[in-house]
Amino acid sequence: MSDRINHIEPKRKWLDVDIKGLWNYRDLYRMYIKRDIVTQYKQTILGPLWYLIQPLFTTVMYMFVFGGLAGISTDGLPQPLFYMAGITLWNYFNSCFTSCSNVFAANQGVFGKVYFPRLVVPLSSITSNLLRMLIQLFMFILIYAYYAVSGGYSVTLGFVNDLGLWLGLALTLALFPILIMMVGLHAMSWGLIITSWTTKYRDLNMLIAFGVQLLMYATPVIYPLSFAPAKYQIYLNINPLSPIFEAFKYSCLGVGTFSITGLLYSFVFLCITMFFAVILFNRTEQRFMDTV
Repeated sequence: MSDRINHIEPKRKWLDVDIKGLWNYRDLYRMYIKRDIVTQYKQTILGPLWYLIQPLFTTVMYMFVFGGLAGISTDGLPQPLFYMAGITLWNYFNSCFTSCSNVFAANQGVFGKVYFPRLVVPLSSITSNLLRMLIQLFMFILIYAYYAVSGGYSVTLGFVNDLGLWLGLALTLALFPILIMMVGLHAMSWGLIITSWTTKYRDLNMLIAFGVQLLMYATPVIYPLSFAPAKYQIYLNINPLSPIFEAFKYSCLGVGTFSITGLLYSFVFLCITMFFAVILFNRTEQRFMDTV
């Protein structure tokens, strides 16, 4: 009897990303999006209204704590408008990161039974969260329109002031989806790294919520970057989310700092982390059932 042992392993390398499979499983991608939207608020009384209630109550709390008690500047903008702009973008990042950082643990039952490109799950998460973000963005537009129509405060687009009405408006509309996409992809890349590590090191899960809270305070969400002392701004600018949030506020509110250099830095950072994240995710998915 032969003592030879045969090892059956997947014939895949670290860089073998099933791009073609993502297209072939586009129906599954749409199904995951529908599942994420329907199941989150299933058997709730208010349902999708929670998409609006949560940022609205958060804005009121920020107005009371940071705008009232702490007296943090909003660059001369009405507090509801300033906080809603930051909350809308941050909630999208937070939701995408949370869902992507739990891919393996939340889907181990499915992953262990049938094959499909695992990247379908995080991609569907950032898409379904985008739909929620658009609902919150609509509420931000309503608040924006209120201040524009009431005449209580003159709200302008940053690029309109610099380039004129039509060119500034066109640049603003073109920049919006780019900034939102960068936020979603940053969240996805960091989430993929976390979910790959937590399959083996479970205690990292305990640091995620705490780390995300710290990251929010290191991002100009509830304060303008100009409010921070000059000696600390260099550290805040290391955060690749900072130039995105500042550009978002500048383009739609006319305050903040628009830095092409900062956005290029954020884009390069995104490319590097996404490359590393996909490789690590691709490597982990082949063996994670042995450790989950």
